[in-house]
Amino acid sequence: MTMISEVNEHLQKVIIPFWKKLRDDEYGGYYGWLDYNLKLDKKAIKGCILNSRITWFFSNAYMTLKDESLLDEAKHGFAFMKKYCMDKENGGIYWSINYDGTPADTIKHTYNQAFAIYALASYYDASGEEEALEMAYDLFDIIEQKCRDEVGYLEAFDKEFKPIDNEKLSENGVIADKTMNTLLHVFEAYTELYRVTNDEAVREKLRWIMDTFAEKVYNPQLHRQEVFFDANMNSILDLHSYGHDIETAWLIDRGVEVLGEEAYARKMYPITKDLTEQIYRVAFDGHSLNNECEKGVVNNSRIWWVQAETVIGFLNGYQHSPLKKEYLKAAESEWEYIKENIWDKRDGSEWFWEVDVNGEPTSKKPIVEPWKCPYHNGRMCLEVIKRNCEV
Repeated sequence: MTMISEVNEHLQKVIIPFWKKLRDDEYGGYYGWLDYNLKLDKKAIKGCILNSRITWFFSNAYMTLKDESLLDEAKHGFAFMKKYCMDKENGGIYWSINYDGTPADTIKHTYNQAFAIYALASYYDASGEEEALEMAYDLFDIIEQKCRDEVGYLEAFDKEFKPIDNEKLSENGVIADKTMNTLLHVFEAYTELYRVTNDEAVREKLRWIMDTFAEKVYNPQLHRQEVFFDANMNSILDLHSYGHDIETAWLIDRGVEVLGEEAYARKMYPITKDLTEQIYRVAFDGHSLNNECEKGVVNNSRIWWVQAETVIGFLNGYQHSPLKKEYLKAAESEWEYIKENIWDKRDGSEWFWEVDVNGEPTSKKPIVEPWKCPYHNGRMCLEVIKRNCEV
């Protein structure tokens, strides 16, 4: 079988059935926790990011595969978002919900607002439900009116949108005022919203975000993105996030394609090619991708989402530079690694969260938790099918 046919089969026989079984028909949405031993906690917190991403996934799986059962799953996710995740008094989407639909963590994070837009725009495209698009625009307005300053996008707020410390998206011992990660996923969400609307206000923000990536996030001397920033977008940590760089490369290329402006193609493509080449050169070992490098020290854990984004990123790199056949071979090698090491072949499971450099899941992290969902690996499958390129 070719990689494309294998990935298609994996999507339809492993990933989709697994997430369908996580559906909660009693309280709505999708169950939020399956531990390493495959014990389901039906009363666990349900992350709003989790449910946004699942709604996005089933919407796009439906548009790719044309299976009506997938649209039904997307409708189920949308109904949960609409009824429980949205703050009807103050606006915006909460961080998490209790199993029974009551609010759990009422923090409003820009990152979370963005993923709701991402889901709602795709769900609108899949279903034609105008209400989903109206909700996406409400969140767009909230981000632009309440979640940014003159320098860039702010991070975390209480339920009334008063700024608070960014503990949710700060790592590695720093508390960041602004992050590459939030900027990237606002861009991703706006790309999808623009794709389905051609709205000029959204187009303007896409341009602004790409300018910010080019001028403040991308480090041409180190051939990487900076990750954590102070309030004025000065980098505060020597960190190279390999997974985010390979993901950013193809997401920016997608945004440039959707925007359709030659000036931004000329501006951004050299950057995304540089990011891709650097990741291939310093982080890819011939079959899989290291996690990150902090202050010169490499973390060689193999994280599920990093491996998934590596497949897409190298396929994208090959499509933009067809002479670089090593990228196509790298994508196929990464897929082989995923099949052998990341895919958890136990009955009732999906992908391991993390394996060590020897391919062993020694950390025993959950199979499902608020950040672990079919957004990365499901999207990888959909992108491989749509890109349709092989050695």
